[in-house]
Amino acid sequence: MTKNIFILSFLFFSITGISQNLKLEEIMKGESFIGNQPTYGRWSLDGKKVYFEWNPKDELGNSTYYWQKGMTQPAIADPKEAVFSKLNFKRKPTSDIVYYLDKGALYSYVISTKSTKKMIQQSTPISNIELGNEAGIVFFEQNNNLFKYNTKEGTVLQITNFAKGIKKAKAPEKESFLKDQQKELFQFIKDKEARKQWNLAKSKAVKSDFAKEFFYGEDNLYSLKVNPNGKFATFSLVEERKTKKEKMEVFITEDGYNQTPETKDKVSIDNFVKTKFAIYSVAKDSVYYVNFSSLSHIQDTPKYYEEYDKLKNKAKEDRWVVAQEPVYNEDGSLAIVEIRSQDNKDRWLVSLNLENGTFQEIEQQHDDAWIGGPGIPSYAFDSGNIGFLADNETVYFQSEATGYSHLYSFNLKTKKKTQLTKGNWEVRDLALSKDKKVFYLTTNTTHPGNRNFYKLAVADGILQPILTKDGAHEVVISPDEKSLLVRYSYKNKPWDFYIAENKNNAVLQQISSSTSEKFNNYKWREAEVITFKAQDGTPVNARLYTPKTENANKAAIIFVHGAGYLQNAHNYWSTYFREYMFHNLLTDLGYTVLDIDYRGSDGYGRDFRTGIYRFMGGKDLSDQIDGKKYLVDKYGIDADRVGIYGGSYGGFITLMGMLTTPGEFKSGAALRSVTDWAHYNHGYTGNILNFPETDPQAYKKSSPIYFADNLKGNLVMLHGMVDDNVEYKDIVRLSQRFIELEKKNWTLASFPVEAHGFKETYSWIDEYSRILNLFNSTLLKP
Repeated sequence: MTKNIFILSFLFFSITGISQNLKLEEIMKGESFIGNQPTYGRWSLDGKKVYFEWNPKDELGNSTYYWQKGMTQPAIADPKEAVFSKLNFKRKPTSDIVYYLDKGALYSYVISTKSTKKMIQQSTPISNIELGNEAGIVFFEQNNNLFKYNTKEGTVLQITNFAKGIKKAKAPEKESFLKDQQKELFQFIKDKEARKQWNLAKSKAVKSDFAKEFFYGEDNLYSLKVNPNGKFATFSLVEERKTKKEKMEVFITEDGYNQTPETKDKVSIDNFVKTKFAIYSVAKDSVYYVNFSSLSHIQDTPKYYEEYDKLKNKAKEDRWVVAQEPVYNEDGSLAIVEIRSQDNKDRWLVSLNLENGTFQEIEQQHDDAWIGGPGIPSYAFDSGNIGFLADNETVYFQSEATGYSHLYSFNLKTKKKTQLTKGNWEVRDLALSKDKKVFYLTTNTTHPGNRNFYKLAVADGILQPILTKDGAHEVVISPDEKSLLVRYSYKNKPWDFYIAENKNNAVLQQISSSTSEKFNNYKWREAEVITFKAQDGTPVNARLYTPKTENANKAAIIFVHGAGYLQNAHNYWSTYFREYMFHNLLTDLGYTVLDIDYRGSDGYGRDFRTGIYRFMGGKDLSDQIDGKKYLVDKYGIDADRVGIYGGSYGGFITLMGMLTTPGEFKSGAALRSVTDWAHYNHGYTGNILNFPETDPQAYKKSSPIYFADNLKGNLVMLHGMVDDNVEYKDIVRLSQRFIELEKKNWTLASFPVEAHGFKETYSWIDEYSRILNLFNSTLLKP
């Protein structure tokens, strides 16, 4: 390996890994080698067919396939049927009629007769249809206004009359000697003016039944929504962000000229925006804004402010918040609104009084780090799982109050809050039955690395197991709730579709088979999910790949998965399927491979989730070092022959390992890695490190670029040049630091046409040839 120069390289490495019958060039083809796995499963409206997207012949893209009872294998769907199956249908639970939009037009479809009717089509497309509580009423949005369509009468009424901008005042009449003279001299002119004023007064006495025009200024209007009875509409006004966006240079273009598209906002407290939450009353034909300043703890300052002199005595003021669109009960008489602080440390649920714009707080959640977890998105402008149960006065939601995301209910009349699920596991996802009396829950009850499926009746609160074997189950319930379409996978078994009955301990019937003959010819390892103790006593899970004793070379490689809130030491097929196959290849070559769910990973509850708060490269890195120690102590690995690699956050941890714990790892490969968090995006980074303007120390201790002088060992960096997630500039800035510091034992491979996730097989082969070459040349004894 070259150790003494900076390389901006596009050369192809000829070193190829061959292990048993695995070839690097083959496994880097990804799904073209594995077999393309089916996705996006769904039921037909009558529940007789299932549809999914699939590419079993490895063509240029997916096609829609269907399966129904009696078929031995799926078949390709008729093109019109395929398009229809993907539409977003709106339907009352017991209704035979559904409504949908297609190319901006409104349609109805009768399930029993399979008849379609185009109801509205205009030059301006309509969007966001909602069904009213009264049968046959459909609301829709057009040009930032709401309309009510009565399908029985065929009438369309415009509910709102909103317009962007500021209403221009009528200019005063210009003074004129001649005009005043005419009024003074002629009775005819006086009488004409009197009649005009009399008619104007009469017209004002009779109120128009059409909404008067409301100008909402220069802000952007979002989340326009009508309540089910059509009496109120709500919307949010959000000021335009004025922050500077990052630009990216694109060199390989169709016309030969460079392009510089904008990509993202850098993390900054300047990304906070002013928002207003408004209610429009149809009866009053008026708009009024909701004042959220009485929310509990709205003036609390973050705990970390106490560490900075300029912040700890900061004057109290309302934090900036954002309100989501309301969730209504069946008749629209009750409305729940989720509110987030824009620093994402607080979440409120309130019951909204639409008549007068007031609210009652029903739930306040706070996290010194950041609000998040399954069913509770980590971003202030997203909403979590919230809805009404069958009695139309009880709401359900999720909370991490116990340290794990669980399901709760709250009765708006009795004010009683009930915890519906409990335990050291998480509710990953949920669906409510049509009668709103039963929850269907996806959980990791049996193991953090499983995705199980349960049924829970609100009345008794008992979890009934439906699909609980190891692996992951992605479930779509049939319209009659008697059958399940299940996308299932296991550690060494890619995703396929299955059918099952909706009953306790259901049995899966496979309906698709996606894996290729080449893939099936190799015996893929069921990597063991082990647990070791971190230095602070926290149990940490990892996937372990061990070679045969006679083949072991006493060297080890630690793989660091990416982040965003991700888990990889689990019992189902990994999104890192190329890396999974690469790890099998490495193990055949004698390496021991450890793939760790380090602090910050998904699946282990709140404390594990927030373990990286204010210090990325802290516990998440020490978990890698503790994993190395586990391999040395238990598997006899040579402590001086351990390498580390990963992409995105995994690339960042690789850099932190090489630069903040020099000598701990013999070599490292950092792919598409963040080098300075002050240059990453706002939402993700602001949660974990707060903001550079308010918490600069968190950024300095978490950014590899500040530790460039410590480089020891051998480092290969690999980065796509059109990466609009982690900018190519990230790796260029670190390279400049290495050059200025006269560091020699590093190389950079650049990929001109690749973004954050590589697409081209030749890029994958080049990238992983370099990684394999690095480890073979540095970890194996001569």
